[in-house]
Amino acid sequence: MAGRAKLVLASGSPRRLQLLQQAGIEPDHLSPVNADETPQKGEQPRSLAKRLAKEKALLAIENAKRSEELQNSFILAADTVVGVGRRILPKAELLDQASSCLHLLSGRSHRVFTGITLVNPKGAMRHRLVETRVRFKRLSREEVEAYLASGEWRGKAGGYAIQGLAGSFIVKLIGSYTNVVGLPLYETVALLEGEGYRVHFDWFNRT
Repeated sequence: MAGRAKLVLASGSPRRLQLLQQAGIEPDHLSPVNADETPQKGEQPRSLAKRLAKEKALLAIENAKRSEELQNSFILAADTVVGVGRRILPKAELLDQASSCLHLLSGRSHRVFTGITLVNPKGAMRHRLVETRVRFKRLSREEVEAYLASGEWRGKAGGYAIQGLAGSFIVKLIGSYTNVVGLPLYETVALLEGEGYRVHFDWFNRT
């Protein structure tokens, strides 16, 4: 059986790597990139997710060009944005940011958008945008304080991680769960398969 082209994941997110591994996909190289994630004036959450995924892919292309080994690889980039209406919630790095996010999300619905960009070995780009609706329970002061103390919010879009303690805050979810974690698996796998990446190649070697 012939091999397959290499895959570069343009992310340092352990969650995205774990999700790909869950689908039996092991990237050949991790290429974290430093894109400016500041929203543009008037930019909406869905537009930001799409734009940042494309910008991350372009940066990863430049990195791959410097490596003979990584040329002619598939490049996968993604960005996840949490929005309440037109408002974009930050990837919380400070306690005050996380606290503001939790109080805003408490007792109401919000949307999680992940933009995906895949570059095939010929340089053609394909894009997807996945949206999930999530509703939080009304959080008590003790729940907010305890979650802030846990530190799980750090670096997470919207100030929470659904795959951790905050999973107990979720009343209802409509759409892709893995999208909220950081990479919608169904859409990502479909995108890879559509461009000829042999998604199931390693499944034959699993014990």
